[in-house]
Amino acid sequence: MARPRVPLLSRERIRATALEMIDRDGLPELSMRKLAAELGVQAASLYGHYPTKDDLLDDVARGIMSRVDTSAFEGDDWRAALESWARSYRAALVAHPNFVPYLASGPGRREENLRAADAVHGGLVRAGWPPRQATMIGAATRYVVMGSTIGSFSRGFVDDVQVYRDRYPHLEQAHLLRAKADEIDAESFDLALTAFVDGLENRFTAIRKQRARRRAKVAEGK
Repeated sequence: MARPRVPLLSRERIRATALEMIDRDGLPELSMRKLAAELGVQAASLYGHYPTKDDLLDDVARGIMSRVDTSAFEGDDWRAALESWARSYRAALVAHPNFVPYLASGPGRREENLRAADAVHGGLVRAGWPPRQATMIGAATRYVVMGSTIGSFSRGFVDDVQVYRDRYPHLEQAHLLRAKADEIDAESFDLALTAFVDGLENRFTAIRKQRARRRAKVAEGK
């Protein structure tokens, strides 16, 4: 029997091709018809693997989120765990910025998102954070990560020195930003993350002191 001219479809091949198209053309441009054409098949062939486009996008989302590492929350250092998770999260997203708007819709019912949220929340509470604070820390970290991947600040500048020098004297070096976009964006994220976690460290110290005062008052009343 002759080999089929088109490689057999699989969920893995469909998912990988869809992500390649999103990376190349943007999320709004993806359709099941265009994806089928890219794969060299009829659109009907895709529906046996993914009944809807949302089913496909959810599977793409699961694949990306499976690369996010929350294992550091199994340890005792909440700060190191938070930084490790945030950097791993950003690395997974920055590779596919066109897909970030879909991921930004929230964890919903996606298993990988919920597993990560559970690990983060559980690790923070075990470390001594109040549950409500732990929830807000998880959300705030997500905002920092999403904000750093949904668009590039540095790539928003053109490399023509005259655009900025004549009218914006404090931006006379702005024309250099685009050429160093990856470096500046990564270091800007590190700055934001470090400042954020430093602030949390101060808040955590205050919480521990408040608890110690409460325990002291209880002990005095005995």
